[in-house]
Amino acid sequence: MALVKEIMGRSMIEKPPFLPSNTLKKIHHNHNLLSVNPVSVPRRIPVVKAAISEDLAKFVKAEKPVTFKARAVLTVRNKHQEDFKETIVKKIDAFTDQIGRNVVLELYSTDIDPKTRAPKKSKEAVLKDWSQKSNLKSEKVNYTSDLLVDSDFGIPGAITITNKHQKEFYLESITIEGFACGPVYFPCNSWVQSTNDHPNPRVFFSNQPYLPDETPAGLKLLREKELRDLRGDGKGVRKLSDRVYDYDVYNDLGNPDRGNDFIRPLLGGEKIPYPRRCRTGRLPTDTDILAESRVEKPFPLYVPRDEQFEESKQNAFSTGRLKAVLHNLLPSMVASISKKHDFKGFSQIESLYSEGLPLKLGLQDDLLKKLRLPNLVTRLHESSQGGGLLKYDTPKILSKDKFSWLRDYEFGRQALAGVNPVNIEKLKVFPPVSQLDPEIYGQQESALKEEHISGYLNGMSVQQAMEENKLFIIDYHDTYLPFLDHINSLDGRKAYATRTIFYLTQSGTLKPVGIELSLPRALPGSRSKQVVTPPVDATSNWTWQLAKAHVCSNDAGVHQLANHWLRTHAAMEPFILSAHRQLSAMHPIFKLLDPHMRYTLEINALARQNLINADGVIEQCFTPGRYCMEISAAAYKHWRFDLEDLPSDLIRRGMAVSDPSQRHGLKLLIEDYPYANDGLLIWEAIQKWVHTYVTRYYSDPSLVCNDRELQAWYAESINVGHADLRHENWWPELATGDDLTAILTTIIWLASAQHAALNFGQYPYGGYVPNRPPLMRRLIPDEHDPAYMSFLDDPQKFFLSALPSMLQSTKYMAVVDTLSTHSPDEEYIGERQQRYTWTGDEEMVEAFDGFSTEIQRIEKEIERRNRDTCLKNRCGAGVLPYELLAPGSQPGVTCRGVPNSVSI
Repeated sequence: MALVKEIMGRSMIEKPPFLPSNTLKKIHHNHNLLSVNPVSVPRRIPVVKAAISEDLAKFVKAEKPVTFKARAVLTVRNKHQEDFKETIVKKIDAFTDQIGRNVVLELYSTDIDPKTRAPKKSKEAVLKDWSQKSNLKSEKVNYTSDLLVDSDFGIPGAITITNKHQKEFYLESITIEGFACGPVYFPCNSWVQSTNDHPNPRVFFSNQPYLPDETPAGLKLLREKELRDLRGDGKGVRKLSDRVYDYDVYNDLGNPDRGNDFIRPLLGGEKIPYPRRCRTGRLPTDTDILAESRVEKPFPLYVPRDEQFEESKQNAFSTGRLKAVLHNLLPSMVASISKKHDFKGFSQIESLYSEGLPLKLGLQDDLLKKLRLPNLVTRLHESSQGGGLLKYDTPKILSKDKFSWLRDYEFGRQALAGVNPVNIEKLKVFPPVSQLDPEIYGQQESALKEEHISGYLNGMSVQQAMEENKLFIIDYHDTYLPFLDHINSLDGRKAYATRTIFYLTQSGTLKPVGIELSLPRALPGSRSKQVVTPPVDATSNWTWQLAKAHVCSNDAGVHQLANHWLRTHAAMEPFILSAHRQLSAMHPIFKLLDPHMRYTLEINALARQNLINADGVIEQCFTPGRYCMEISAAAYKHWRFDLEDLPSDLIRRGMAVSDPSQRHGLKLLIEDYPYANDGLLIWEAIQKWVHTYVTRYYSDPSLVCNDRELQAWYAESINVGHADLRHENWWPELATGDDLTAILTTIIWLASAQHAALNFGQYPYGGYVPNRPPLMRRLIPDEHDPAYMSFLDDPQKFFLSALPSMLQSTKYMAVVDTLSTHSPDEEYIGERQQRYTWTGDEEMVEAFDGFSTEIQRIEKEIERRNRDTCLKNRCGAGVLPYELLAPGSQPGVTCRGVPNSVSI
């Protein structure tokens, strides 16, 4: 025994080799651990000798089990900034660690002890160097512990951590060294709470993936208990340190205790269907028992502790900046700018980029002056008058041609390659037909007639142009009309329900040929619908520009409330909640989805608190005002998960037709459709990667059907997370590997590429408000309108008075600038944390390498396309390249980059 201990001690290595435990697959589970087969090691990973030689293994097998020493290396991430209280507590923990209030580890085998019928465990051990390293300022610190285990221990499968300190710590990973199989790696990426807050030990599993029925006997109870803990009991108020994932309705957007102006309807339920969000358990308001009381800024809303933004140096970048904008900058802007102040000219808008916006800064705004914000759009400069200048970077829409936004070509190009390229449809019926209930909204016959547009169709009739796939439409009529009476009664808000017809030219670009502007049923003597066509003189030119501005305002609202927030943020939250509740961290599908769920619950909670809440940024900045979220809920009634994949969406909108002879199985009606062309490359890459991964674990449909965790995840996502649509017959089945591949590909597509296409162009295109006004304040006057003469006298002044005010514009610009920003720690598609150790399955590590290589190839192809002068919607004089689906990006506002998840 002494010989064994001596040899074991001398074979320890000092630094943890970050190896995957892929070797575990090749160990015979029915043999003693010390009897191993030869194993291979992935390329680029250093080879580490097993701690016990084959000769020693034979010697040990002949004897009774002996105790040997294994070594645990814990990688802990330090906080970048600590307040005074945290520093004091840290020093106390360093002191008490020496007298027994320490961090305790216990290692669990995958095997059951035949005598006790319980999992084999090591002796309890403590971290032995916590107090010595407590003053280290490095980002990561490695702590060690010696674990005593028997020689017949088996394979390490789990480890429990008990934190007896007063302060939580962020555990990145654990490496166990000293076993014949080589190092065993435990990815953690989790906060370990003090026993003062959570008395039970935390459990972490090795990186070896197991389907539920393959779970080793020694880990089954731990696997089940961990999931029960994550689900919670659905009761009580959640603490910020909790790790409980549960569901609730959107009943916290309003604040009825502040008065009627802050009452908002409950979203979710039979009356107003909506996806579910993460439950916080807060008490109801005093005046409405169904409304949850609010936590107002700057206090944080509950999300499970591991979902909160990491407090590393890099992460403070985006979240600290967003909070500074919301809590400090916007109030300063309100205090500095009159609500009724309009821009006096286009040059005054442009001065925001060259000269800056003067602000009155109070003592509470010192934070803004101190923010270190390299390479960002907004910069706050102290001025000689004691205030500040908020200076915006020039949005990309002005960077190549500052007049491009005025041109019809650019108006059409942005329908295919702008920030909202997902509403353009093939025109299938002319005149367009409304689907609204005529009993409620009256007969909604379109005012568009053939004579309005036939002169712009290159000699074709409307029917001919439709048959030749030359006519397209962006139709917001049914989206807005039910809300127009309410919207137009709001102070300073005016809107139409718009339809825009586009003609596809021979050069492959879109030309707008007619805009229909609709109002609810008009009073006698007034018209509820009008058609505006391309201009023929000075007056009609300004009318045309106003009509296009109203279309862009409609588009901005649908983009933000339906396509961006609903389809990529809110609709994804149930799948994430259910994944944490039903899929063990050991489950291979959880490992696949993990990087695509990062930060989404936190950013959604931040949105509920500051952006989509009553009188929040969205209501203040977009035309529908207090009715914004009701428009979002109305869109949810038409949401279909089975049509959210890119090919199905393109076919649904008539932008593509099925064609098995084509590469992606479909043919685009507009060949130069940058969003679709680039998106299909990424879609196909995701699909191939997911198919490879799914096939690895589900070689037979019975494995899919019998995977109780997988089936529970999908069923709960639908029946609880999307409860209001659970009876719809369009939900895809989950019975085969192909079914699973399709479902997972759609989720990953929405969380990564679809969100990127809709999010990171917000400031580059919307940062110049005339190009894309988020709200409009005036309707277009006709000859009988008292405002008509002022329109004729000074059309530029009238146009600017119809756009958002200076305060509304600059607030909107500050927020979308921040929402369009990439953090330095952004994780892009084709990347993931612990690149070679996220799974213990070597084949999947190598398959992910192949996926990453394909993503790099796609990036080069997108760069090539952006240089192709034949593609006029992405290349040409003054034309912005389409880079929103280019996978990689530098930090900041770049109008490119596809992060893995909905993280901002």
